[in-house]
Amino acid sequence: MARAEQTVSLVIPMHNEESGLDALFERLSQLRPTLDCTLEIVCVDDGSSDNTLAALSARGADDGSLVVVELTRNFGKEAALTAGIDIAKGDAVIPMDADLQDPPELVADMVRKWRDGYDVVLARRVDRSADSFLKRATAWAFYRTHNVLSDTEIPADVGDFRLLDRSVVSALKALPERRRFMKGLFAWLGYRTAVIDYTRAARHSDATSWGYWRLWNLALESFTSFSTAPLRLWTYVGAGVAMLAFLYATFIVLRTLSQGVDLPGYASLLTVVLFLGGLQLLSLGILGEYVGRIYTEAKGRPIYLIRSINGARRQDPGSEG
Repeated sequence: MARAEQTVSLVIPMHNEESGLDALFERLSQLRPTLDCTLEIVCVDDGSSDNTLAALSARGADDGSLVVVELTRNFGKEAALTAGIDIAKGDAVIPMDADLQDPPELVADMVRKWRDGYDVVLARRVDRSADSFLKRATAWAFYRTHNVLSDTEIPADVGDFRLLDRSVVSALKALPERRRFMKGLFAWLGYRTAVIDYTRAARHSDATSWGYWRLWNLALESFTSFSTAPLRLWTYVGAGVAMLAFLYATFIVLRTLSQGVDLPGYASLLTVVLFLGGLQLLSLGILGEYVGRIYTEAKGRPIYLIRSINGARRQDPGSEG
């Protein structure tokens, strides 16, 4: 295939991004002359409550390279990203955020690496000073914890911003799970990979829907999607507590034989009961996370539903996958 015929698709999930659209498309317009290939832009409106969809539709009317996908409701970023990747037609697909922390100018470097023969080109953040200290600290803890618990290692400081060859996209679309942690799925696929370093910019808008509670839930999703270590851990915790109970019982028997029976301590008994009860509830919670995933997968509901593409209503709102 000649280079001039190649198409690169940008996939951009959006939720209430109206305020940053002008800046985003200005940067994308500056990107086009630096590429010697066709650029497709797939924007997925994930149930925005502002005028994001209307603004995208207005732009799409004048730009044939812009594909505007409207989901039926807010399914979450992972589902919106999946929808965009499923619909993208490019020979290479690049997921990116709409807040310009993923610099569009890096796309040209990614394409050059791709043409050097790499199937995946990662964008790694080497300078995250634009993020708060707490955000950097929690990100550091997440990547290290995940990689200790999971057999599938996620590259540290690499988000969704990366180039995927069409062969990688086809492999990704073949994965059947519905509760998707995309960074983990990208890493699980493998393929020949190159890395490009960049400095993470500040968000174009200070507002973000990704609070720490949502980030914590996403971390739990990653742990339960790619590791059974939390389940295995409680086997060892249970064995340890049983061993301590056995040693304590041995101590009580020996003390009773040597000193006689004394009045039991209610405070210590209550402490032990509450401690063991807490362990049991915690272990049930961890088990419930895995059972919940089985329940979700067993129902077989689609990852997302599409209401329209470029304003045309879908007769069948089912997912592409």
